[in-house]
Amino acid sequence: MVASHWAAASAPTPSRRRGAVLERAILEAALDQLGTVGWNGLTMEGVAAGAQTGKAAVYRRWPSKEDLVADALRSGLPDFDTVPDLGSVREDLLELCRRARDAMFSRPGFALRSVIHECDNAQAERFHAVIIKGVVEPTLTMICEVVKRGMERGEVRRDAANGYVFDAIPAMMMYRSKICASEWTDRELEEMIDQLMVPLLRPDGS
Repeated sequence: MVASHWAAASAPTPSRRRGAVLERAILEAALDQLGTVGWNGLTMEGVAAGAQTGKAAVYRRWPSKEDLVADALRSGLPDFDTVPDLGSVREDLLELCRRARDAMFSRPGFALRSVIHECDNAQAERFHAVIIKGVVEPTLTMICEVVKRGMERGEVRRDAANGYVFDAIPAMMMYRSKICASEWTDRELEEMIDQLMVPLLRPDGS
């Protein structure tokens, strides 16, 4: 009896997380919830349980579900800051597509899609800046740079640097993913580049 009491008393107690460590755990739990139960199923209580903390600790930092999810998405989205330079516009665009595909099917990608697909218009407005600044603008900037570099090499027609051309890849990937449930294999990405983008960008007469 004494031995068991001594063992219980000497057993280590879990360390209490604070500050940035606790915030990171809460944001990770929010991403997990979005990826498994979606926006509609996510609750502050569920996030707190996933982070192994109290509900009050979540509400102290994020007064609403929208605030929490916006920060979780910001923290989880990948960095789109390195433009591939593989020697040809085809290979550069293909590499960008692979990165986009991997991001779409990552945990933050599933979380982002649950927000896009499930939120009503009023709720979606709260995440507009997160999506535009964190995903759309960086992607379009990289596509623009790849296309302009291709123009300098003579691979791309001179009038190709416009918004319709830059939108083609993200629009196609989102449409095929959402409407056709495409998982975008490497072969499908290659076919899109070879059958859509290369002919669209190719200079006249080449």
